[in-house]
Amino acid sequence: MVHTTYTYKFILIVFKIQGLLDIKFYFKLLMLGILNLFTISMDVNTRYQSFLNQLRSAPALRKTELIYHTPFELLIAVILSAQCTDKRINLCTPALFQAFPTPEKLSKASFEAVFAYIKSITYPRSKTTYLLETARLLVTEFQGVVPNAIADLQTLPGVGRKTAHVVASILYDAPVIGVDTHLFRVAKRIGLASYASKTPFKVEQELMRYLPTEQVQAANQWMLLHGRYICVARKPRCNQCTITNFCNYFQNNQHDI
Repeated sequence: MVHTTYTYKFILIVFKIQGLLDIKFYFKLLMLGILNLFTISMDVNTRYQSFLNQLRSAPALRKTELIYHTPFELLIAVILSAQCTDKRINLCTPALFQAFPTPEKLSKASFEAVFAYIKSITYPRSKTTYLLETARLLVTEFQGVVPNAIADLQTLPGVGRKTAHVVASILYDAPVIGVDTHLFRVAKRIGLASYASKTPFKVEQELMRYLPTEQVQAANQWMLLHGRYICVARKPRCNQCTITNFCNYFQNNQHDI
């Protein structure tokens, strides 16, 4: 049977080269491709439905583990949290916020004064510059108020697409996704995003295509925390996972786990 299959494929290649391939074969090939695409789509839809059922049954989660009391404090904390843990940020921000509670006060601070409060986190010199420039821009362009438009947020130093989405989601309930390293990994492992999606933006696009608007925020926070505590990078804790019944990674690797 195997030899017959290879012989048949070889004949088809020869016919194709000679321009003699029957039109019926093209039609069958087209129909097969459409059927395969439909099947893949159905698999994705089924997985998303299972994921949404998980979200609806799970307890409500806090929007963030960062500690803040004002929109300005959240913005600063999110900027500082880039490539750093929330736990570390929460250790240094109380003193920082006490010293500089408003954009006006932070905008007038010296580099050395701010640096002293955040020197224990990642990239402290760059982030000190971001904080000072962001505070000055908030004062001069936004009357000291954290803007609610994502485009405006992205004009602030140290605020990229992910940071802007996180801030807008938490403060203003915007139905957007902030794809960090945890979410980027988890979405692919579960099977909600394709491994062919090589950038956070591509993963974001896939998730937004399938997630209902009202579930975007819950999905964002659930995947972030799942990646932080359960589906960790080096050795995921599948024995503690509640979604192994539809997780693509587990289904393909359960014998090795």
